[in-house]
Amino acid sequence: MEKDRYVAYVGTYTHENSLGIHIYDVNVEQGSIHERKMVPISNSSDIIISHDGRILYSIADEGVEAFHILKDGDLRTINKEWIGGMRGCSLELDELDRYLFVAGYHDARVSMMRLNGDGSIDGIADGLFHKGMGRCIAERNSRPHVHCVKVTPDQKFLCAVDGGLDHIKIYKIDYTRGKLINHDILRCPLDSAPRAMCFSQDGQFAYVLCELRNEINVYRYHVVDNDNPEFELLQTISTKDPAEDEICSAASMEFSPDGNYLFCTDAGINATLVFAVNKETGLLELVCNSRIGGEFPKAVAVFPDGRHFICMNHDDNSIGVFSMNYEGKYFLMHGKPIQVETPNCVCIHKLK
Repeated sequence: MEKDRYVAYVGTYTHENSLGIHIYDVNVEQGSIHERKMVPISNSSDIIISHDGRILYSIADEGVEAFHILKDGDLRTINKEWIGGMRGCSLELDELDRYLFVAGYHDARVSMMRLNGDGSIDGIADGLFHKGMGRCIAERNSRPHVHCVKVTPDQKFLCAVDGGLDHIKIYKIDYTRGKLINHDILRCPLDSAPRAMCFSQDGQFAYVLCELRNEINVYRYHVVDNDNPEFELLQTISTKDPAEDEICSAASMEFSPDGNYLFCTDAGINATLVFAVNKETGLLELVCNSRIGGEFPKAVAVFPDGRHFICMNHDDNSIGVFSMNYEGKYFLMHGKPIQVETPNCVCIHKLK
């Protein structure tokens, strides 16, 4: 029986020596990745793969760019489109791949891009700018910054995570007209700087990572009367080591493929934390918290076997590969770090 084949796509900044998206062959059994080639694109700060596995979308200086994923995992450019504002930082798709949503950190814009049946980007359907002021005098928390966008599991709403305003704006998605309609706000603690959001595989729970308070807020998610989204706070768990006095900066989250564990990176102390997920209650319990030997782990991806993971170490230009021992509650570096200039984001993809 032929084994499943996987590739990893790593987006990088291209202001120095790197030139685009790096493609790695993934050996799941050995827990290793090997670079095959690089596809040119300017400053790929986030990437996402369509639900049918045919198309990869990436942020670029010009807006967003679409690529065909070929049988061997190579990428072939389809087209690119402007998003109506400054360069974005986060991408999201609805489950039928009708629209591509873009978060803008620099200008606090949320863009809704219409997609064609062949995966090409058709242009801007709608776009909104967040307005207001945060409480903190620091630049990043004195004005709006949209870090992340996520479609709710029922596909009815778009959540725009704003770390500058300390809240998550919730828009109702009008798929027919291609519109985002202001609907509600999920308010986070002041000066918490929500940065990332994800939902459990069954759609019952939402997890919000707060960069400055260094904690994960766990919510029960459901839709109540007349299609109103409701987020019930269940737990707030720290991403800091109680023994550490150093400045922490929670950065990213990623579930293991089976949904039993949540991996979180901390760019302040250069660590990865692993939490066990109670699928019945949604609650988290810390398994381990360890340094990763790299600088500024900006993103993390878990291998399909759930026993290995990789960290994108943005500031020391490397990818760290680790083997995870859940029973022993620790992980170890698995081989030497892989050199790549300013890695930002990563997707592990199963080839068709």
